[in-house]
Amino acid sequence: MTSGTLERLTRQARARWTETEERCDLCGETLPADHRHMFDTDRAEVLCACRACSVLFVQDAASKGHYRLVPRRRIRLAPVSTKPLGVPVGLAFFVPRGDGTVLAHYPSPAGATRWEVDPSAWQEVVGSRPELDTLVADVEALLVNTARGQQHHWIVPVDDCHRMVAVVRREWRGLSGGSRVWPAIEQFFTELTEQQ
Repeated sequence: MTSGTLERLTRQARARWTETEERCDLCGETLPADHRHMFDTDRAEVLCACRACSVLFVQDAASKGHYRLVPRRRIRLAPVSTKPLGVPVGLAFFVPRGDGTVLAHYPSPAGATRWEVDPSAWQEVVGSRPELDTLVADVEALLVNTARGQQHHWIVPVDDCHRMVAVVRREWRGLSGGSRVWPAIEQFFTELTEQQ
């Protein structure tokens, strides 16, 4: 099958989707609630994937593809000092990239704001917490919440980080976030602990 044929089939499948069904972003297959995610390194985007596509494209990624299967591991860490990283807020996540850079993100009502972390600062943090050296590029992150006296430090899949950004966007009200956003963030971290 040529790539043009695959693209045409994908477009046709997407045209048949209904808004109530969750579908594979690659082939259009209906998905179960506990489906896997892929990261498209070309578009820097998380995609929903059926079992067949996650197996097919992971094998392809080993040779030349741009899809990476998002792992499911969640590891709670002892506190990690993010001060050297120049984080202006208490809620942020850090994603090492395949090219060796590290992008820092913090959620806002408009989505995630991001910047590139100073490489020597990142190495300083990794030196103090060797577990961070095991992060899989593009698909795992260091997630930190020290806002409002919280102490959450995690290695998580990037889809968890995007889910947290969605919670902030959905619940944020006014200039300071309002009364709904912080309880929703606390609930997010409670669920993260339960999934560990």
